[in-house]
Amino acid sequence: MSSPARRKVAVATLGCKVNQFESAAFLAGFREQGCEIVSAAGQAEVFVINTCAVTARASQQSRQLIRRIARDNPAARIVVTGCHAETATAELQDLVPGQRLIVLGNAAKDLAVSTALAAESGHVVLPEIGAAKEICQLPLVRRFSGRTRAFLRVQDGCNNFCSYCIVPYARGRSRSLPLAAVLAQTRLFVAEGCRELVVTGINVGKYGLDLTEGLDIYALLETLCREFPAIRLRLSSIEPTEVNDRLLRVLSEHNNFMPHFHIPLQSGDSGVLARMNRRYTAETFAAAVHRLHSVAPQAALGCDILAGFPGEDEQAADNSYNLLAGLPISYLHVFPYSIRPGTAAAQFTDQVPVAVKEERVDHLRTLDRQKRLAFYQQHLGTEQQVLVEHKDKKTGLLKGFTENYIPVQLRSAASLAGTVVAVRLVEMRDGAVLGTIES
Repeated sequence: MSSPARRKVAVATLGCKVNQFESAAFLAGFREQGCEIVSAAGQAEVFVINTCAVTARASQQSRQLIRRIARDNPAARIVVTGCHAETATAELQDLVPGQRLIVLGNAAKDLAVSTALAAESGHVVLPEIGAAKEICQLPLVRRFSGRTRAFLRVQDGCNNFCSYCIVPYARGRSRSLPLAAVLAQTRLFVAEGCRELVVTGINVGKYGLDLTEGLDIYALLETLCREFPAIRLRLSSIEPTEVNDRLLRVLSEHNNFMPHFHIPLQSGDSGVLARMNRRYTAETFAAAVHRLHSVAPQAALGCDILAGFPGEDEQAADNSYNLLAGLPISYLHVFPYSIRPGTAAAQFTDQVPVAVKEERVDHLRTLDRQKRLAFYQQHLGTEQQVLVEHKDKKTGLLKGFTENYIPVQLRSAASLAGTVVAVRLVEMRDGAVLGTIES
């Protein structure tokens, strides 16, 4: 290959916010080495593919992407990392023939740049993920795909071992980024003009519990809100059992902590939740939602829901639907259950037929559309602070998000991108919220 300063490098990313942050860090490292960054859709000498395995579909998409890049770039070095690389290492050799494949485990992502640019040919770097004690320290990120919003990864791994989930086996135990490193990355994002940060992790509510600094997620949010009052802060997700007085105190005392909470549910039936090893009941989830709604009725409250988990009968499916229909939920992320080899649920014999599963998914996604529409309509006529991000390619209008994460389209000068403006939400059109800038 050419010298690093002349190498064309591309990074392709699938999956979660943590993956997206890590890929941004890879790009930062390659830029520091003088590489030319190009699109993953084109030609390059080096490709880093950050894969996902959270669902069967995510694994399939990872394989398809690896095949395409290998086929279209027969001479390129290909570094495959991420959760699919961690859980399906053996099959990757069939996807990328020859000696140009490097497989990099999640515990070795700090080596992504140096490994990709090294002289040695294909090999596997796969430290035991379950033995990882510290989070990977990655290059500081200056830019985040040109966005005014960036993801701030503060935690990795998960200790929960839900019966359907491969993530603890792919990501390892919960590990947190020390406060000094969190603050250094945040300062850089702010200096580079970022206006909003999403504090994220694989199980971000467990932040700090593995460190000796005496901080947890609530203290971290309090610190970030206090130290960076001019930047909007969101929390990527929070478990129902983690909604408490301390979280509500951060919300009530800091105007820059956004009223937007994503609370994974997975099932609205307590029996199914127990089989999932979720460690809370449907009533616990409902209480968390009502508590947040009573303190911040304008807040966006979203959740994840799995349809068709093994043993989910018609009554359990109805329990899930009715629970969500009766709660002040703003949106749903609906997924069909998919078997993940190596998990406890993969051994369950009472699998739900595909046709039944698809019907339940459609039913819940219809509820999602109804919930979103109702939430948006509740805010018509109100003035909202909107962070303007970019121009929508389909409509030609600027797009931005309110504090409670309502997507808004407005007609204005492109120079407003990256600013927060007062916008009146005036109407719904084709499912979109249109706004006008208040003078």
